[in-house]
Amino acid sequence: MSEYVVELKNATKVFPGVIALNHMQLAVKPGEILGLIGENGAGKSTLIKVLTGVYQADEGEIYVNGEKKEFKNPNDSAAAGIACVYQELNIEKLLSVTDNIFINKWIHKGLLLDYNAMHKKAKEVMLSLGQDVDPTKAAGTFGMGIQQMIEIAKAVLIDAKMIIMDEPTSSLGEKEVEQLMKTCRELKSRGIGIVFVSHKLEELFELCDRVTVIRDGEYIDTRPIDQWDNDSLIRAMVGRTVDNQFPKEFGEKGECFLKVEDLTVGGVLDHVSFEAYGGQILGFSGLVGAGRTETARAIFGADPVDGGKIFIKGKEVHIKSPKQAIDAGIALLTEDRKGSGLVLAESIRTNLILSSLSRHSTGWFLDDGKIEESGQGHINTLRIKTPSIYEIVGQLSGGNQQKVVIGKWLNADTEIYIFDEPTRGIDVGAKVEVYNVMNDLVKRGKCVIMISSEMPEILGMSDRVIVMRGGRVMAEVERGSKNFNQEDLMKAAWGGKLDE
Repeated sequence: MSEYVVELKNATKVFPGVIALNHMQLAVKPGEILGLIGENGAGKSTLIKVLTGVYQADEGEIYVNGEKKEFKNPNDSAAAGIACVYQELNIEKLLSVTDNIFINKWIHKGLLLDYNAMHKKAKEVMLSLGQDVDPTKAAGTFGMGIQQMIEIAKAVLIDAKMIIMDEPTSSLGEKEVEQLMKTCRELKSRGIGIVFVSHKLEELFELCDRVTVIRDGEYIDTRPIDQWDNDSLIRAMVGRTVDNQFPKEFGEKGECFLKVEDLTVGGVLDHVSFEAYGGQILGFSGLVGAGRTETARAIFGADPVDGGKIFIKGKEVHIKSPKQAIDAGIALLTEDRKGSGLVLAESIRTNLILSSLSRHSTGWFLDDGKIEESGQGHINTLRIKTPSIYEIVGQLSGGNQQKVVIGKWLNADTEIYIFDEPTRGIDVGAKVEVYNVMNDLVKRGKCVIMISSEMPEILGMSDRVIVMRGGRVMAEVERGSKNFNQEDLMKAAWGGKLDE
């Protein structure tokens, strides 16, 4: 019997123009949580797809409990006991919890489905994961945390030997992350191996037994967690040091670009007011459900408002649609890059010009020279890993997709940039590049609004911070003031009043 529940040896996968994996290795012990980390484009997604049978490696072997396996499709991988909870959850929201858990694994009673047995089993599995839910309810009525547990329940149901968790905390709140960590430890105690893919170093140090680092499609190193620290992980991951995690640079505070007065959306936003200035980054902080994204969507015309006023450079505007917002000089980099930020079936070239067709046209026709020049410039500046500007965006890793969204709005050259969770799912090295994009914008006198759930990011990059809770502004804190610290911002986010 092998000491590893799953072992990948010397796996190579080549796509046209790209060596995605080059003699890759991965070994997971039973009852072990193995962290997997690497920059966007390092090969993590391809590695996961090889292990789950979505892709077949051109070279290399996969062993499960020491036995060599060949996965021709995901069913083969599942039958061998390998499951994956993807970052983009595979939940049918209109179907019940039971239907989601048992889909393609139905329990029959004669010719009919035995729903009594399936409801009972679904209830038991969810309880074992710390979730007491009604299995007959539609999965979409529950939050992201419980939907994620439904995905994990699928893995438990097939008696998985190893579960891959791909950026599992990227869309979760603090309490949901705590529950996920608890669940991972419980699965570990049952002898299940877990591959925990994350860009958040603090999660790796809190949860993992060992960490494997990959870079540019190649295996770099695996060590016990106590043999890593932040600096050594970053060095191994990016091949260089990242000397300043938050390279804050200061612009010159300009005029008030955006003024919001008493913005109200029934049941969502309650008389939200604030000002944002050119040459500054205004951070929006708060817990999940605080109303930060809803504020951005209301300003951008993506959601209707019930009351309030919006002023741009002192002039009141009436924005009823995203097109009107763009015409008014506002860009929104949405947190949902796949749902509303990109056209996944189109090329990088097409996506980069979607918000700026007029700037890339000569008369009635698109100017290919302008498109190629600006597109290649953004690919180089943002370090988008792609064989060409014509690569289909849906084929890129999540982090590189995010960079394309940023490039699309940089092409628009607007005045007000709203970044909603701009570094979610992006590795440490790429985060610095995004921060430098923000620095460049404010030094050019642009107005940047950054919504982030990462407190170090808010403190590291903001000139001022708006704290929200329950759709209301709870506090406004200036960099350099006594309240500009994590403790006070969290106090405001929980509804506490700050000392003046």
